Amino acid sequence: MLILEPLEAAQARGAHVYMTIDGAASTADAYHVTAPAPHGTGAERTMRLALDDAGLAPDQIAHVNAHGTSTSLNDHAESEAVERVFAGSSPIVTSIKGVTGHSFGAAGAVEAVSVALTIKHKTVPPTIGLVNQDDDIHLDIPTEARPWTPGPVMSNSFGFGGHNGTLVFSPVD
Repeated sequence: MLILEPLEAAQARGAHVYMTIDGAASTADAYHVTAPAPHGTGAERTMRLALDDAGLAPDQIAHVNAHGTSTSLNDHAESEAVERVFAGSSPIVTSIKGVTGHSFGAAGAVEAVSVALTIKHKTVPPTIGLVNQDDDIHLDIPTEARPWTPGPVMSNSFGFGGHNGTLVFSPVD
């Protein structure tokens, strides 16, 4: 899906570079075989570790590509975690699973491609299928494509058994 290589090598061969991976983190909360930890504590820890790894503050993130499975447990846990991590700032939050479905083990790679295209087209994709946003979720979740100035993007992938992964991508000029 993606070619990962040192930036200098890609530039030396004249490749078009969409983005770099500037931060990464993973945790395992092992709360339940299928349910996320209550209130998104594991997701929050992973996002904070990825920000630290990238050397970025929350207000420097321009977009969050959420895991966003559209299940009550996952969406509430992830949204609570995003709200705590980004308290005081409000990056645009989207999920592409309304278009792609949940591709399980491939979801993170599919979403990384989506982030690359978001950067390329300077447009944040809509969260397709969102009709009535839960009153308990206080995030900027667009339901239509939105023009966007590329900046660092956080991409979350959370799996069964409490596996949490977050990458921070940055556009390359």
